Amino acid sequence: MPVERSVSGIDGPDRLAEALRDAQYLAGEDLATAAYLALALGKPLLLEGAPGVGKTEGAKALASILGRQLVRLQCFEGIDAGAALYEWNYPRQMLAIRQAGDSYVNIYADDFLLARPMLQALQHAADTVLLIDEIDRADQEFEAFLLEFLSDFSISIPERGTVRAERPPVVVLTSNRTRELHEALRRRCVYHYIGYPDAAREADIVMMRASTVVRRTADQVVRAVTALRDEPLAKAPGVAETVEWAEAATLLNQQGAPWPLAFRRSIGVALKDQDDMQFLDGRIDAMLAEAVG
Repeated sequence: MPVERSVSGIDGPDRLAEALRDAQYLAGEDLATAAYLALALGKPLLLEGAPGVGKTEGAKALASILGRQLVRLQCFEGIDAGAALYEWNYPRQMLAIRQAGDSYVNIYADDFLLARPMLQALQHAADTVLLIDEIDRADQEFEAFLLEFLSDFSISIPERGTVRAERPPVVVLTSNRTRELHEALRRRCVYHYIGYPDAAREADIVMMRASTVVRRTADQVVRAVTALRDEPLAKAPGVAETVEWAEAATLLNQQGAPWPLAFRRSIGVALKDQDDMQFLDGRIDAMLAEAVG
């Protein structure tokens, strides 16, 4: 596999981190290095981490800075090759046969082919970033099927032959680690684990993405979120919830709600599980008061 030192003008981890920042995504040196190496080596990038740490957003930002379309394959239990590769448009084929009468009609032409994300990525490898999101939600059978795709970047359509990408497409896989991925899949990828950002970086993210939040509020909401993540919650708030909570609380504060009441009244932006609400009931006010300081 030839190594490309520069991909779309990205010639190193520092340049990639800078470009991602311009796309409003703060990547640490380790993530920028892993992503750059995946691009340079033409290998898939596997991002693991808890829900809400920015794995999917990282893929979107990467597509943005490369000037490519993001093609997303959302995995789920029971996903099969038809949902990932292609399907034939049977109703349209039947209609074409009836309209053709005794004439010949090629029912396996492009007009009848429904390209799904993986086939789209092969057909337009230079223009797309393929995001295979939450691969850990798919069955192990689908994961095994994926191995062949990631090895050869080709698929076989019995009625038409083999479709092979002229060059390896940019592929990003994400996993929430709900189960272990097969070792063979890991070997095909450049791997990086994304944890929650430290307090300073998360406050920087809030300031970058929120439109009305001041730094003091960003620091306060990060302290509150950090405290919540230390609790055994069913759904801990992610980075996106941190940004949205800061925006929501700021809005209520501007409308007259004092601190920390503005955080308390907008808690539903950060916590989205009734059991978590009940678990923290009686303590949440003290936690928010401590976060506000």
